[in-house]
Amino acid sequence: MTNSNPNHSEITTALGEEGLGQQPWWVEQWMELINSYRFKKRLERAWTYAREGNVTSIRFEGRRVHARVQGTGEDPYKVKLWLDVLNDEDWGYVLEALTQKARWSAQLLAGTMPADIERAFAASGRRLFPFKLQEVRSECSCPDKANPCKHISAIYFLMGDRFSEDPFVLFQLRGRTRAKLLADLAEQRREVLAAIAAAEKSISNANQNNANDLAIPPHPAIVDPSLWWRYEGSLNADLVVITPAMEGETGLDCAGELPLAEEPRFPEARQKFLCHLKEQGQALAQKAMLLAMTAGD
Repeated sequence: MTNSNPNHSEITTALGEEGLGQQPWWVEQWMELINSYRFKKRLERAWTYAREGNVTSIRFEGRRVHARVQGTGEDPYKVKLWLDVLNDEDWGYVLEALTQKARWSAQLLAGTMPADIERAFAASGRRLFPFKLQEVRSECSCPDKANPCKHISAIYFLMGDRFSEDPFVLFQLRGRTRAKLLADLAEQRREVLAAIAAAEKSISNANQNNANDLAIPPHPAIVDPSLWWRYEGSLNADLVVITPAMEGETGLDCAGELPLAEEPRFPEARQKFLCHLKEQGQALAQKAMLLAMTAGD
């Protein structure tokens, strides 16, 4: 019987002769934890209780398991089981790890426990599965002072059956119901997607700004090289001194030796050309000097 409250479910389970049968790995891990109990006779008696229907009810309420087990007395004994819960900070680490691996979320949504789920819990330094049986807290109203008694141990066996039906019960015992866990995963996923979208928008804006910077028209001098030699402003005559070029400072001298081809029939042609070019340069320099000196007259 299952209660309509998602935080409060109740099942009544009676095992047949075949017992739990083939189970998922997380149930097998729970059974290995039970089988580590050193009092084997007590486990055998507990298995008989579970198999023959002495467990009349199991109720999963929040992080606690409430059960009733019929013993030798007239009234069933009351049994309680629970695990230590993770605090909000620990769950924050777990949710972040689960969000980073989409496979984990997908498997949980499909009702399957990821085989490496403990890696998500390792981020918080905690575990999903108890490491040893002593980590499972329990109480029973029977007079037996041993813990776990056969009534508690019978509930251990049937909890494995419940885990087989719904792996989220393990999360519930650690402090997160199925609904809460899935809601937190969805919220965490939205935050991650929002952060990715914000980063992409920032990059897009930066690229757009760079494109706008490149769209600024270049300086006219870049388009028209003739403007390189043009100066529109007036110069202060007192700051301008016009002098002839010093020896070795003509343009021809600064250019160095010109790569002129040799003419075999007129070997002296190259030297004559250079002399003529130099004379022309000196004549033009003198003319420019005269023009500069008389420009202000």
